[in-house]
Amino acid sequence: MADYNAPLKDMKLTLNHVARMTELAEKPGFEDASADMVDAILEEAARVARDVVAPTNWEGDQQGVQLKDGTVVCPESFKDAYQQYAEGGWGSLQFDPEYGGQGLPFLLSIPVMEMWHSANMAWGLCPMLSQGAVECLDLNGSDELKAKYLPKLVSGEWTGTMNLTESNAGSDLSVVRAKAEPEGDHYRISGEKIFITWGDHEMAENIIHLVLARLPDAPAGVRGISLFLVPKFLVNDDGSLGERNTAGPLSLEHKMGIHASATCVMGFDNAIGYLVGEPNRGLACMFTMMNNARLSVGLQGVSISERAYQQALQYAFERIQGPAVGAREAGPIIRHADVRRMLMTMKTLTEAGRAIAYDACGSLDFAAKAESDEEKAREQARAALLTPIVKGWCTEVAQEVTSLGVQIHGGMGFIEETGAAQHYRDARILPIYEGTNGIQALDLVGRKTLMDKGEALAALISEMRASLTSCDASLMAQAKQVEEAVAGLETARELLLKGAEGDALLPGAIAYNFMMLAGYVCGGWQLLRQATAAVRLASEGDDDPYLKAKQESARFYMAQVLPRWKGFAEMLNDGSQTIMALPEEQFASAWQ
Repeated sequence: MADYNAPLKDMKLTLNHVARMTELAEKPGFEDASADMVDAILEEAARVARDVVAPTNWEGDQQGVQLKDGTVVCPESFKDAYQQYAEGGWGSLQFDPEYGGQGLPFLLSIPVMEMWHSANMAWGLCPMLSQGAVECLDLNGSDELKAKYLPKLVSGEWTGTMNLTESNAGSDLSVVRAKAEPEGDHYRISGEKIFITWGDHEMAENIIHLVLARLPDAPAGVRGISLFLVPKFLVNDDGSLGERNTAGPLSLEHKMGIHASATCVMGFDNAIGYLVGEPNRGLACMFTMMNNARLSVGLQGVSISERAYQQALQYAFERIQGPAVGAREAGPIIRHADVRRMLMTMKTLTEAGRAIAYDACGSLDFAAKAESDEEKAREQARAALLTPIVKGWCTEVAQEVTSLGVQIHGGMGFIEETGAAQHYRDARILPIYEGTNGIQALDLVGRKTLMDKGEALAALISEMRASLTSCDASLMAQAKQVEEAVAGLETARELLLKGAEGDALLPGAIAYNFMMLAGYVCGGWQLLRQATAAVRLASEGDDDPYLKAKQESARFYMAQVLPRWKGFAEMLNDGSQTIMALPEEQFASAWQ
């Protein structure tokens, strides 16, 4: 498997010229996020990702995890990597200094998190979920719970999980059956949860489970779900660990990918838990963690795409094959036009996804530091609109990128020893967990577009159009292509708003195509923004070849990738007629 080296140049360009990091550094409380500090953090994170985390990836995939005597045993290298992660304070970047955080922008943690997932996605899931648990507890927990649990979650001494899914309750959490019985100052939690990522391990001394369950008098449906904090080991008043709680793994799932991530069936046998937030408001509390996780999963799509691209690129330079068209001698396969087409497709989809993800996360910081209610609402709506696009589109294109990585390797890509297949297998979970991409698409057309009558999307479209006016003359052809695509997105918005009034089935029928259309248009817009910045930097005397490559990425995307939006737009015109035409009882008879 090829080494991993963080794409620092692209990360920095994206942070500063797309996600507005330099503006964030001027906000009160973010003064420490200077250019020098950002560079130092990213460079050190890149070293840890390359030298500490990445070497664990192949071993983890091959060895996997085991359940022994009620405890999950992971590869020894994982423990060492996690220890260095925790000791380096990497989990504390964006959190409140009151609980041991460094108070830096959330945005700065995003490229760092990307590095962990590119280095080893299975390993990276553990700190990812812990950071989501911190967000959830910080926003919803009582002062007592926060004081007792947040410092060690922030430091990485303890890790966190999210326990939602049950065998009967997958995407539909309204039928959750886990129970919570009050007992003094705590509750007794009973039930089983499935698909719990890193539900148990020995990398940290304690695990803090956030669990959805029902109180005895809870109403039916999602309005009757409460959220509870259930520690693996009970915590004494002085912060020391007490006896083990009656919560733990019952079995491990045997998965297609991310073999070294412990996906547990968790059992809660009258376990002690503590209420987080208000009774029967658990799902609202958990959405804090879920929205964080959805952005993070979209970022995972970028991460695994980057790792697959780097591996394919290295192989393309090393693999000697017959003469390319126009050449007389055998040489590396990167000389073949079709290999270059695949590599450029991988490269530009990855770079576009990175820009969309960073930009969405930056809006969350701007919302937190807004100087007016209007500015806060605008940035929140922008981040909310982009979230399902980040999660949905970035993970969908990760399937294509990792598949192309296998293809570039040819027959060797189908052989596990090269490592290309692992990226393909690992990526397959991304459109599924934290809300399937069908759910993300429904969220985009429903909550994020129909609910506000398309205002947030209209604002984003206006922002896109405004940025087109600043393009360099050398990019005008690409700007016109983006302008046409933006107009197509606007037409799709109008079709959705008008069509939903007379066809209740239309939003669900066109949701996926609408999401993919939005993703490709946003990707083109973001690459044009980056190319514009690259032209400006080059004109100011920066002769880094990366800047020329960035401009070529934009040209390739506009010519070879962006035109896909037209196909998705055309499918919207069919509405629900074709998709919903065959009655469900005729599905079986149609092929028997």
